[in-house]
Amino acid sequence: MIKFALHAPCPFFSVVPVSLIVGGEPITKIVERIGRTPAYVYDRGAIAERVRAVRAAIPKGFELHYAVKANPMQDVVAHLAGLVDGLDVASGGELEVALASKRIAPDDISFAGPGKSGTELEAAVRAGVLVNVESPTELARLARIGRDRGVRPRVALRVNPDFELKTSGMKMAGGPKQFGIDAEQVPAVLAGADMRAVAFEGFHIFAGSQNLRADAIQEAQSKSLDLAIELARHAPAPVRVLNLGGGFGIPYFPREQALDLEAVGVGMRAIAERAASALSGTQLVIELGRYLVGEAGLYVCRVVDRKVSRGHVFLVTDGGLHHHLAASGNFGQVVRKNYPVVVANRVHGGERETASVVGPLCTPLDLLASSMDLARGDVGDLIAVFQSGAYGLSASPLGFLSHAPPAEVLVG
Repeated sequence: MIKFALHAPCPFFSVVPVSLIVGGEPITKIVERIGRTPAYVYDRGAIAERVRAVRAAIPKGFELHYAVKANPMQDVVAHLAGLVDGLDVASGGELEVALASKRIAPDDISFAGPGKSGTELEAAVRAGVLVNVESPTELARLARIGRDRGVRPRVALRVNPDFELKTSGMKMAGGPKQFGIDAEQVPAVLAGADMRAVAFEGFHIFAGSQNLRADAIQEAQSKSLDLAIELARHAPAPVRVLNLGGGFGIPYFPREQALDLEAVGVGMRAIAERAASALSGTQLVIELGRYLVGEAGLYVCRVVDRKVSRGHVFLVTDGGLHHHLAASGNFGQVVRKNYPVVVANRVHGGERETASVVGPLCTPLDLLASSMDLARGDVGDLIAVFQSGAYGLSASPLGFLSHAPPAEVLVG
């Protein structure tokens, strides 16, 4: 088995002798079994290994939840449901996927996200899941549903703090935000709401995502705990749960270093000790999505044409931004950078070249790799895009130009 080096760490895959190995099998065999490309391929063992690493690093005072939005494939969610303590969903469709897993009780499912529809709130109340309330209006709607049904919906207030997760790829808090209730408004919201109609359980404070700095995560978690302790003074009941969100990032690009999970765990132990004293009886929760599945997935497509335009090699594939918007650089990147990409059936090709990998769409934005050092690719070869287990298929414009959707498989 040969480990290989890419411009971002990819800890879960190997090459034997020149073919990429996923879940113990050559990628060529997996694609042959699927019967078509493009396809997303997720490694069951890699996901379990990442969960084990997180479990080993964080203190026992924390529960680990999976944020389904990172990858809502039913098989992936069912697999993770047997490994984590709970699931977090962000839509009615994700709620159905979570409930269908059968391995997580509704008591351990939470529902976050702004703009929940009446149908979604009804479904959440009917299932008995915890609703992370995003606004005073949503809280009033839940109270009304509860009174109509003769039940008390379980609620936690999502709080928009006055700080953000520094150096995060996506800032979810601080300043004006569509997410949550501004921290300074929370006491008044709690005082003015009909708390006899809902069952208050706690707070959800999520400052940001995709962060590779342990010190930034530690600071955000510490500030979130301080805020929760302050807000607990205004709560109508003891705080049963405090969800500190996630924010754990994975490396995608050159010179990015993997998150120091051990350092994050040290900070979380300090959080757990403080919470045990200041919020006795409160269950602490972190919810991770990308960190659990992102590096365990590949997007695989096939070269259908090879062309040279004014001296530059283009490998034209049957996949592209319509399946993997993030890898094309059109999902959150300010300056486009390449995801790790290889010619999967001969990673260590003796003949190398600088080439761009493009898809079949009629737009110059359909670019999976720009001027990368690759083994020489020919028609029929497989291209693999790493770091594709999170925010891939479900975050892409599948209807663009009406191509068929890719396959999805969980292997290993």
